[in-house]
Amino acid sequence: MNSDKKHIVWLCLGMLMFLWVGPAGAQEIIEEEHDSVGVTAVQPIDTLAVDTLAVDTVASDTLPWPENLRQRLDKLLTHPLLKTSQVGLMVYDLTADSAVYRFQERQTMRPASTMKVVTSVTALDKLGDSYQFKTKLMYTGKIEEHTLRGDLYCVGGFDPRFNTDDMRAFVESLRKMGVDTIRGRLVGDVSMKDDKQFGEGWCWDDDNHVLTPLLIGRKDRFIERFEEMLKDDGVVMDCQKTVGRVPSGAFEVTTRFHTMDQILMKMMKESDNLYAESMFYQIAASTGNHPASARSARSVVNKLIRKVGLNPSDYKVADGSGLSLYNYVSAELEVALLRYAFRNENIYLHLYPSLPIAGEDGTLKKRMKGTFAAGNVHAKTGTLTCVTSLAGYCTAANGHRLAFAIINQGCLRDADSRAFQDRVCVAMCQP
Repeated sequence: MNSDKKHIVWLCLGMLMFLWVGPAGAQEIIEEEHDSVGVTAVQPIDTLAVDTLAVDTVASDTLPWPENLRQRLDKLLTHPLLKTSQVGLMVYDLTADSAVYRFQERQTMRPASTMKVVTSVTALDKLGDSYQFKTKLMYTGKIEEHTLRGDLYCVGGFDPRFNTDDMRAFVESLRKMGVDTIRGRLVGDVSMKDDKQFGEGWCWDDDNHVLTPLLIGRKDRFIERFEEMLKDDGVVMDCQKTVGRVPSGAFEVTTRFHTMDQILMKMMKESDNLYAESMFYQIAASTGNHPASARSARSVVNKLIRKVGLNPSDYKVADGSGLSLYNYVSAELEVALLRYAFRNENIYLHLYPSLPIAGEDGTLKKRMKGTFAAGNVHAKTGTLTCVTSLAGYCTAANGHRLAFAIINQGCLRDADSRAFQDRVCVAMCQP
């Protein structure tokens, strides 16, 4: 076939596509073919990924609440996406105190980072909003003639925000005591938690942070960095570096800490896994079991699950961040915890501001812009391979507050499941 005939064939094909999918769809197909040399087959367009998030209201806008929402969601659940993947969905009307919509809400699925909702609600319930993440500097022995003849202890409390400024405060506090020489040991106390460096069920090829109670700038080089800073400040170091546990009767030099809200905001807005694991081990430490372990944290989570009326044996809690492939929860469980938080002011007043806001900030900054959900939906996102999730709060057009959870599993394209979730959110928020 000569080039003129090929041109005519492609022109006809483009006109057919225009009639089939409309101007925008035809343009996307034609551009894709031009970018691929030798392409002869028309590639189908995923309507979830490219639509404007508009939800059909022709049939549902005449129905009263909540029937109109149910009809919208029923229609969304007929999409071909759900023929090859699974979804667990639940919407609860907090104002009316009743479930609005359920679809496979009890199916256990990997939650990805919406596991952080489980962790944060548990932490606020168990530890309280005034809890502090602490790192201490202590010593034994005597200070004579500007010399510490004894041991200097850095006691880790798994504070993921501990940074260079905090360590500089350690150095300055020691110098204010008149110390310019240390003769003894520089000891790192990491006894707060067990020696497991990574979470259960974490993938070996992920770029994971080491889970140690002593961190500086998120890295496991606390003692080395502290020694460097002391020397840079002119302190003579005649001591060896080691690991041990601070003895009773040791003297405190200073304590640096960060608040629950400081940890919670970054953990939720940015979906920071290290912060979530720190929170998880604070929960574990609160049990009094020493050292803190994932098993201890799990026992506290299970108590809360039982408290909200569900059976903890129906779920699997492996870590605090959602990185683990061993986590299995349900949309029903996540909604139950969101309901519990909503009813408890001391939890809700700290959880709600930490959630990403659709179209505005955090991991939802680029989603749902220009829709009824923008600025309305406050929710935690989650993403693992073939898993996408979203759980949080929004306000319906009638003023009712809603809690919801959506877990998509088995979808090969994250964009498709995110688009589905965004459309669910628009359906909940639109008039």
